[in-house]
Amino acid sequence: MDLVKLPLKHQSWLVAAVCMVVDGGFVLLDCEPMPQTVVVLLMTLAVDAMLAGPARLSLWVAVAQAAVPVIVLLTWFNGADSNDAGLLIAGYRAGAWLRGVPAWAALGVLTASLMATMFINGHGLLVAVLVAGKGALLPWLVGRYTTARRAYLAELEKQSAMAEKDAKAAVTKAVTEERGAIARDLHDVIIHHVSAINLHAGAARLGTPEGNPKLMTSLRAVETSSRAAMVDLRHLLDLLHGDKSEGARQPGLDNLDELLDNIRAAGTPARLEVSGHRRDVPESLDITVYRIIQEMLTNALRHGDASGVTVTLEYGPDSLTVAAQNVVGPVDDSGSVRRGLVGIRNRAGMFDGTTRSGLEADGRTWRTVVTFPLEAS
Repeated sequence: MDLVKLPLKHQSWLVAAVCMVVDGGFVLLDCEPMPQTVVVLLMTLAVDAMLAGPARLSLWVAVAQAAVPVIVLLTWFNGADSNDAGLLIAGYRAGAWLRGVPAWAALGVLTASLMATMFINGHGLLVAVLVAGKGALLPWLVGRYTTARRAYLAELEKQSAMAEKDAKAAVTKAVTEERGAIARDLHDVIIHHVSAINLHAGAARLGTPEGNPKLMTSLRAVETSSRAAMVDLRHLLDLLHGDKSEGARQPGLDNLDELLDNIRAAGTPARLEVSGHRRDVPESLDITVYRIIQEMLTNALRHGDASGVTVTLEYGPDSLTVAAQNVVGPVDDSGSVRRGLVGIRNRAGMFDGTTRSGLEADGRTWRTVVTFPLEAS
């Protein structure tokens, strides 16, 4: 058992109990068996039990401890050691817990008691001073030192906590400033170009004769996609600026219909199939799944043929599986990095998801499957 971890009240009772045993033992050993011995023993045990009292009573505890040896010597037993341990602890308590006049008064009372007992026993001034220094001044000084050291350590801990808080605030400020810089770059560069794309597409659509419906559909798709990109970029800017309001929420699975409509507007058939019991997923995963499906559709738009793309959402008891398949066009053997698949794999890895992609057995159908683990439902 670690005594240091005991509550302070229990520790004070333990100290008082040890003093009662030690001082009571010496009384029984030093005194002859007689009625007065019982009185001395009871007084000793009583003042030692006071050591378990609250710290604010330390002055009165010191007075009681100082009175016992003088009373014993003047009344019954010349030279008896009744409460030496209690005197030491009383001196320590007075130095540790008292301040100002009460602290010095307690030291004076204990010093006077020890010197008086020495004079009564016939010792000289030098011996009386040495005994008072050992039994009163030294415990009192140790108590003062312990309290001062405790206060010093507490001040160091406070300074350390403040320094840590300041460091965290500095890091937060730096991150906020960096996000602000990124947001400004996005606003000044990316949004400018996307806005230009939207304007030019609209101008081209308005200036195109009505006799080419396929071109009109493509131009409308460019406008729609550029507007959607503007909305997503503004959501990202809001997040970078620390705006987490409802209006700044990024799209999730509830926005899949809008995403598929954009693909259909570009001339590619897009189908969504959902199986299993639909359940809520964490917001961060909800956004990630949306972005993965968005990347799957982009890949199908770039590399697939006119037959379109099918997206499947399968809710399992402990997993969510997202799959997309489409018939690929001519294979690109240029050796370029498939950045879309790398991005899907990286996003999935953030949630311990697994990714599989490749051609099916027919050699024409490309299938990408991402599975996320979920808590069992």
